Amino acid sequence: MTTNITLDQFFQAIIDTLYMVGFSLFIGSLIGIPLGILLVVTRNGGVLENKIIYSLLNPIINILRSLPFIILLVAIIPFTRLIVQTSIGTAAAIVPLIIYIASYIGRLVENSLLEVNPGIIEAAQSMGATPLQIIWYFLLPEAVGSLVLSITTATIGLIGATAMAGTVGGGGVGDLAIVYGYQRFDTVVMVLTVIVLIIMVQGIQSLGNFLARKARRN
Repeated sequence: MTTNITLDQFFQAIIDTLYMVGFSLFIGSLIGIPLGILLVVTRNGGVLENKIIYSLLNPIINILRSLPFIILLVAIIPFTRLIVQTSIGTAAAIVPLIIYIASYIGRLVENSLLEVNPGIIEAAQSMGATPLQIIWYFLLPEAVGSLVLSITTATIGLIGATAMAGTVGGGGVGDLAIVYGYQRFDTVVMVLTVIVLIIMVQGIQSLGNFLARKARRN
């Protein structure tokens, strides 16, 4: 069987995918983790209860989470063009990826923190801990294992999103799969793409499980 791509193209696609995932995950985490914390501490009964902030953040995240990535990708093209001056390519794909993963991480972090035993928070309050101390020294450490698994889940979802970004020329292995594997019926490219994505997902999931187990033992 022959293929229409070179080895250099294939490796460049893998690098582009890793770049999109890594950069989007980093920026998305910087936005999403604080969002998740805010959702928990400002909700009814939270240590920083604030109905206004919660009522604003919760529906915004719900709206972003309800949109399939491919629709979000197309819907914010004008915003993407405003930020990076283009709507095509790897740089353009990163903008919707960050928005997508930030809201996703925010909701996952919220769920992880809500799993923390309320008795721990009550004990911290009884000792006179400030809200910031409760968050930093009690809430986050107790949820670290669950948070690791949440970030793992988000990373895997992000890999899937980068593959969909290929439909608008976002680069990466998804772009190869669409342009060569699907449009040009290149079976070799499609098989290689599937294999690479499976290896990535399995590797990240295994690493996440290992780190989560280690965190829970400490």
